[in-house]
Amino acid sequence: MDTVVRLTPFLSVSGQLSETDVGIAGARGFHTIINSRPDSETEGQPTSAAMEAAARRHGLEYRYLPVISGKITDSDVEAFGKILSEVRGPVLAYCRTGTRSTSLWALHSARQLDPDAVLKVCTEGGYHLDALRPRLEARWTGEGTGVGDGTIGSAALGPRGYDVVIVGGGAAGIATASSLLKRRPSLAIAVIEPSDKHYYQAGWTLVGAGLFDRRRTERPMAQVMPSRVTWLRSMATAFEPEHHQVVLEDGTRVRYRALVVCPGIRLNWDGIEGLRETLGRNGVTSNYMFDLAPYTQHLVQGLRGGKALFTQPPMPIKCAGAPQKALYLSCDQWQRRGVLSDIDVEFNTAGAVLFGVPDYVPALMSYVERYKAKLCFSSTLVAVDGPAHKAWFDIKQADGSVQRVEKDFDMIHVCPPQTAPEFVRNSPLVDATGWVEVSPETLQHTRYGNIFGLGDACSAPNAKTAAAVRKQAPVVAENVIGVLDGKGPRSLYDGYGSCPLVVEKGKVVLAEFLYGGKLAPSLPFPDFTKPQWLGWFMKTQMFPVLYFDLMLKGHEWMATPKRLPHQPTAQEAAAACNFDSVHSQKRTR
Repeated sequence: MDTVVRLTPFLSVSGQLSETDVGIAGARGFHTIINSRPDSETEGQPTSAAMEAAARRHGLEYRYLPVISGKITDSDVEAFGKILSEVRGPVLAYCRTGTRSTSLWALHSARQLDPDAVLKVCTEGGYHLDALRPRLEARWTGEGTGVGDGTIGSAALGPRGYDVVIVGGGAAGIATASSLLKRRPSLAIAVIEPSDKHYYQAGWTLVGAGLFDRRRTERPMAQVMPSRVTWLRSMATAFEPEHHQVVLEDGTRVRYRALVVCPGIRLNWDGIEGLRETLGRNGVTSNYMFDLAPYTQHLVQGLRGGKALFTQPPMPIKCAGAPQKALYLSCDQWQRRGVLSDIDVEFNTAGAVLFGVPDYVPALMSYVERYKAKLCFSSTLVAVDGPAHKAWFDIKQADGSVQRVEKDFDMIHVCPPQTAPEFVRNSPLVDATGWVEVSPETLQHTRYGNIFGLGDACSAPNAKTAAAVRKQAPVVAENVIGVLDGKGPRSLYDGYGSCPLVVEKGKVVLAEFLYGGKLAPSLPFPDFTKPQWLGWFMKTQMFPVLYFDLMLKGHEWMATPKRLPHQPTAQEAAAACNFDSVHSQKRTR
């Protein structure tokens, strides 16, 4: 359970609760739960129906008041007050981060409490809601209710602005902030990130194989956030590029001179029918979720015979090699235990090839054959029935038709379909496919010159990996500074991506490539198109250190950006012409 903040003896607030947290809340003495998150707002979010059922199991009252992030209306506030008048306390109200619930309480309480007192309570609880002051004062004086649609005009906000605003505190956001500060420490930078945890997701495949401690993949966000940035612990909900503003979930507008959009990718668990209801149970697992990677290892250790399915959805996805790595590492364990021959292993991929860069396919195919795994191409998982241990796949035939096939399983490892976050897809920043539309080389937005995108949510056609971000962040940092200085972007991203394909314990095929699948090995030897022990050492020992202690801190080891040749400014060109003219006259005298 996220930190619970006590606003009054009657009401406390918190960030997202799980079904388990409801029982903990009951044990702490709460009698009522108020949920202010609309269903399906983000991936992994329990439904209102599931939370209500959990509340009833524990004897708690439950109320559902879905409030659109960033648009708290007067009717929302009145409905919140009505609920408080009807239910038994103590009450625990929750939303994505607790900000909406706190804002609802603040606006409701402003009828009876001075705005300064309301804001003091919020601030002491860690919620800075100064942007609500105009509405709080309007309610306090009785002169009106403020802005009826819940939005706040920019004139009411005061000068809350930054040189650079970064949306997202994942690998891309933190690395870019550090790279910017390395080049120009005086920049005023804000990072918008609601989570209090930061994850090294590249380690979860190893966690799922029992080869890595899950605790090594998690750090407090405060520990990785650069000390010289302003951390806005809120969720971005909209972009207003014509006004150079980002809208936060409480309605606050944050101004910028330059914007960097890197909120990560959304795992669409609901994109596969029945999957969410059975995740973590009935033999259904995924290394793409922090809490489920240990369950993968539990299943692998317990399986001694039967059928094991591994799936990969249509591209793009982050770490496209991860579904294969789950297969190889599981098979390696079963082979070492002498049970692989009793397990029918199948890899269902929506793609038409095993790996997108042909040079690495022979080595991977040798392991597919070694483990006697069946490859099913053009096969997309569409539904799962966990209790029945059945899965359904749409398989594209040679003539273009699609056949739905039912398959039994004893264990299934699922990679979910993936999209950009909803607030990004619904914004003016995206292309026709729903990704932040950027130049593949400069990572500058194609329509808004002071906006840049990198990481998993941008449209650049590179592999979505942390290794790509390591090369993208310095490019974006240099180009952002160029734009702030009134110059055009000069640094170029070449599409570098890397995928350490762990094919067995102690061996890795270290795939490194550029746009177009061109090989780009960082070391002259050994030949990483073949499995190597050195790749294993780098994956398990070097890369976590490279991630946390170098990349996130702005140390750009082997990540220096390529630059365009210097183009003279108009003033420089004029001065050069004048210089040439003067010296030409001297030579003719």
